[in-house]
Amino acid sequence: MDFGFFDFLTLFGSLSLFLFGMKTMSEGIQKFAGDKMRSILAAMTSNRFIGVLTGFLLTTLVQSSSASTVMVVSFVNAGLMNLVQSIGVIMGANIGTTTTAWLISLLGFKLNISALSIPLIGISFPLLLNSRERFNSLGQILLGFALLFLGLDFLRGSVPDLETNPQMFKFLQDLTDYGVYSTFIFLGLGTLLTILLQSSSATMALTIVMCNYGWIGFEHGAAIVLGENIGTTITANLAALVGNVYAKRTALAHLVFNIVGIIWMLLIFRFFLEQIDYFMVHFGVGSPMEEATMVPIGLSIFHTVFNVTNTLLLIGFIKYLVIFVEFMLPSRGKKFERPHLEYFSSGFLHMAELSVFQAKKEVRKYAELAHRMFNFIPASIIETDKKEFQNILQKVSKYEEITDRVEVEITTFLIKISRKQLSSQAAEELRRMRVISSEVEKIGDVCYKMSSLLAEKRKEKVYFTPAQRSDLFEMFKLVNNAFELMLHNMQVSTLEARNNLPEANKLEKEINSFRDQLRITVIDDMEKDPSHVKSAFYFNKLVTSCEKIGDTILNINEAVAGINIE
Repeated sequence: MDFGFFDFLTLFGSLSLFLFGMKTMSEGIQKFAGDKMRSILAAMTSNRFIGVLTGFLLTTLVQSSSASTVMVVSFVNAGLMNLVQSIGVIMGANIGTTTTAWLISLLGFKLNISALSIPLIGISFPLLLNSRERFNSLGQILLGFALLFLGLDFLRGSVPDLETNPQMFKFLQDLTDYGVYSTFIFLGLGTLLTILLQSSSATMALTIVMCNYGWIGFEHGAAIVLGENIGTTITANLAALVGNVYAKRTALAHLVFNIVGIIWMLLIFRFFLEQIDYFMVHFGVGSPMEEATMVPIGLSIFHTVFNVTNTLLLIGFIKYLVIFVEFMLPSRGKKFERPHLEYFSSGFLHMAELSVFQAKKEVRKYAELAHRMFNFIPASIIETDKKEFQNILQKVSKYEEITDRVEVEITTFLIKISRKQLSSQAAEELRRMRVISSEVEKIGDVCYKMSSLLAEKRKEKVYFTPAQRSDLFEMFKLVNNAFELMLHNMQVSTLEARNNLPEANKLEKEINSFRDQLRITVIDDMEKDPSHVKSAFYFNKLVTSCEKIGDTILNINEAVAGINIE
């Protein structure tokens, strides 16, 4: 056998070049169409058919069903998508991954595309140096496309020749002699390869190469393709390990959906392959059963028809699939089901452009958390029961800890995304979100100080006058109005948020004006009745704190609108 360690490294390097080309092309496409991709995500609804279309488009764009399904698990874990929506997207992702097989079959084997790889690199290089982002992204797409097919060509050339190395893959041919058991063996082989390579596209490339050179036949190549459908679910299940029960259910639904499809396919496996063979011969393409060079096209047809048929058969049973996974993974209480930030540790960063969309949603949730924390302050003022008052103080203290932790987690996540290749617009959005996260954390600190003041006031048995209470609640109302506008701006477009800035400035001026008015009132009250000095002290501190929150909210509104970002 002439196949040595150096030959193995050459084979592995060829596969790595193929994967690197796919990754480069995927990142270029994300940068080129980042906003459109985020618009697709924003359009997701509970309509299962739109979900399927969404999954297909996303997977076609990023050329990775694993990345798409990890993204779906992350969205479910963060509470941004429900289980029904996620299953529809996963079904579409399975169909979307078939485009890779067609890309390889039609171009990688039918055309000498590798001969164009070097000229394509020559075209892409000046584009990569271009300062205009659209040209830069286009250059990255062309470079990835060139590297992908250059890697595929190297892969074809580096595999051992069966004539000179008959022992190398003799075990594969031996495995074809076990009848129906051979199908299960190759199905397991496809699963194992996909788990090891963490890419169904890489496994598909290897399978097509093996079939094209006659190492294995059409039937066993199709069995490997079925195994890929199981192996590709492992990535999503690994991502769900750190998620909540909803994320785990989504990953399990993906696994069950693919396994059910494989079960019914195995029942009609031979008949199905014979029909593909008949179809190809009838239309003059050639027989994949008899011609090894026709197997890549046959496998592409098999892969596509299987995934489309499986989706059409099971899309009407999504409700029952949800019932099944909920039965397998029952609820363990709200404590465990609360959407949280632990999804940051999943593989979601594989799609940096799409991560921006997720981060924006999470930052807004963070701002909502600060708003809830602020509303504990008026609740503590009117609370007369000592035990309930202490419970409110504990909640504020707990929320302050949460805001500190969440700010660190969000900032860490945003920094990780910023290290990836991003469009200038996405990079600008990240910068805004880092500013917003910092400002929201300041609101949490101010609210905690306000609760500490109220605790001290109660300890000293100081009471607000009816007029002071009325003025405080009027101030709280103004701040809440500012909060509502801020939260609205955080979920609309930058242009609309910018158009709302005059209203934000108006609210901030109203808060400032009311603060100035109350300061004069406080001085007058103390002059009339010196016994109000202590209550006036706490009153003034709370009013000043509200004004600080108003300033911070205006800073957030400006950051959302892309104004005054330092």
